[in-house]
Amino acid sequence: MFTKLNLKSCAIILLGSAFLAFGLYHVHSFSGVTEGGVLGMSLLLEHWLSLSPAVSGFLLNGICYAIGLKLLGKTFLGYSMLAAAGFSISYKLFEQSGPLWPKLADMPFAASITGAIFVGIGAGVCVRYGAASGGDDALAMSISHLTKWNIEWIYLMSDLLVLGLSLSYIPIQRIGYSILTVLLSGQIIGFLQRI
Repeated sequence: MFTKLNLKSCAIILLGSAFLAFGLYHVHSFSGVTEGGVLGMSLLLEHWLSLSPAVSGFLLNGICYAIGLKLLGKTFLGYSMLAAAGFSISYKLFEQSGPLWPKLADMPFAASITGAIFVGIGAGVCVRYGAASGGDDALAMSISHLTKWNIEWIYLMSDLLVLGLSLSYIPIQRIGYSILTVLLSGQIIGFLQRI
């Protein structure tokens, strides 16, 4: 499986994963703007069922990667393992420092736009090179492959579903900023996939 991986693609995927981790750590984790997808669903399950995101995230991501393996093949899985590892290692490294923009937490609109740029470009680069850094990327890529729909619309539908359910415990104003983030990041991912 790993012999089919292109070295240049691997390097670009690692850079995309690091860019994504940088944005999630320095923007989203401090701003309180939530995500859709697997991360948002994990937080929802934690709130309503007291199920740790460590467990639910692992299970949900595992299911999404299994679907990706079935529909997209072993090369997809190899690149995705690299993207997921690159994301985790990068995130851990970024955690060693404090926030670069602590005032961004007081500016949710700016945090939404900034976060969308980091998520869109980071995840978009990975998707462009056939990798999923998270389960929601794997699921979106699989559904896009199966239906031939543009990936940005699949991201939007799944994110809006999760964010809609999150209204059960997150104030509507905070969800509004999250919707802005997922709208922009999904469009960026779709654009990068098509070029």
